[in-house]
Amino acid sequence: MGFCINCGQQHQDGIRFCRFCGNQQPGEQLLARLRQEAEQIHYLRLQAQALAQQQQLQQQQLQQQQQYSQNQYNQQQRW
Repeated sequence: MGFCINCGQQHQDGIRFCRFCGNQQPGEQLLARLRQEAEQIHYLRLQAQALAQQQQLQQQQLQQQQQYSQNQYNQQQRW
């Protein structure tokens, strides 16, 4: 099932014109290309999210290391 690109009504796949508004619908080749592009965008989005999570984790680890170093320094200053 697909949706009209003009009015948004649901229709059967492969129709050329919307039965509700009469607007011409994209052909199968265009739909296949758009689906492929959408999959690529989804994959890139997942990669970007994974990279952002990895960077956030690295930043947290760095902050923990800095805090540990600061605590060690503070303990040495007490002696």
